[in-house]
Amino acid sequence: MSQANQRYFVLNKPYNMLSQFIGPYDMRMLGDLDFDFPPGTHPIGRLDNISEGLLILTTNKKVTRYLFQGEKPHRRSYLVQVYKVVSQETLEQLRTGVTIRIRGTEELYVTAPCEVTMVEKPANLFQSGYEFNQNVPNSWLIITMTEGKFRQIRKMITAVKHRCQRLIRISIEDLALDGLQPGEIREIEEADFFKKLKIDNWQ
Repeated sequence: MSQANQRYFVLNKPYNMLSQFIGPYDMRMLGDLDFDFPPGTHPIGRLDNISEGLLILTTNKKVTRYLFQGEKPHRRSYLVQVYKVVSQETLEQLRTGVTIRIRGTEELYVTAPCEVTMVEKPANLFQSGYEFNQNVPNSWLIITMTEGKFRQIRKMITAVKHRCQRLIRISIEDLALDGLQPGEIREIEEADFFKKLKIDNWQ
């Protein structure tokens, strides 16, 4: 049985936008997008304001539990532009785990093993709202992980003595941007939404 009258959306969240509809900040928010979301729409998982890419929005309040609180972790992939050239040794450090600090505490945390691949800059990659000096050497990585501490990828890159210049979430499991441009939104049918997220216990 489907979730009655629930709706599901994928957004390519632009640079310099908060992943929320309301708040005390004088910054762009989801409500500033030119789209008529139905009442009760909320984001699932967040991207910080300077990160870009795939953000799920839905009226279904159970999706957070299905996606982040279930027994099976879900894979999330990010395209990351890193300042200066990343060595093979550094790639291996990122893959096996690095030490970062947990938000709001003095607690140190060793990140779980993840997949890290160096790639060429994708052709026709959409523009960010902030352009970096392309004359400075840099690397492009795809990082795939199943955990998501606060600003984890940025902290991981800092831990290996590099700087994250651009961070774009490109997929969660099989749910991907698929050509969406910054600020564009695609509505997805319920069955397709859960199939692509590899959630089979939603009915």
